[in-house]
Amino acid sequence: QVQFVESGGGSVQPGGSLRLSCAASRVSFIAFSNSIIDWYRQAPGKERELIATTAPYGVTNYADSVKGRFTISRDNPKRTVYLQMLGLKPEDTAVYYCNSSPPSGWGQGTQVTVSS
Repeated sequence: QVQFVESGGGSVQPGGSLRLSCAASRVSFIAFSNSIIDWYRQAPGKERELIATTAPYGVTNYADSVKGRFTISRDNPKRTVYLQMLGLKPEDTAVYYCNSSPPSGWGQGTQVTVSS
C-alpha cells in the first residue's frame, strides 16, 4: 500500500506563503508517474475538503477556494508532490493531507496556521 508523508506546514501571517511537500513511498516510479494525487485539507469542526489534484500529462485541477493562489506540481523521479500556497488567508488554516485517487492510507498531515 502506498504511504504518504506530508511536510512543510507552519504558522504564517495573512498574505504569507508556504510550500508543502507530499512524499510517497512503497510505489514504483512508473506507478507514481501514472497516478492521480490529491491535496486535501481539514479545518477544525469541518469535513475534509479536496483542494487540488495533479494527474498525468500535466493535468491539474483546483477548488474555487484556492484557485489562483495555490499551485500543485509533481516531481515523479522523487515521488513527491508539492503545493505552493501564496496569499494565505486565515480561512486556509487546516491540517493538509495528500493521497492518491482513489485514496490509500492517510498520513499524519501537516498543520498550516494563518493568523496575525
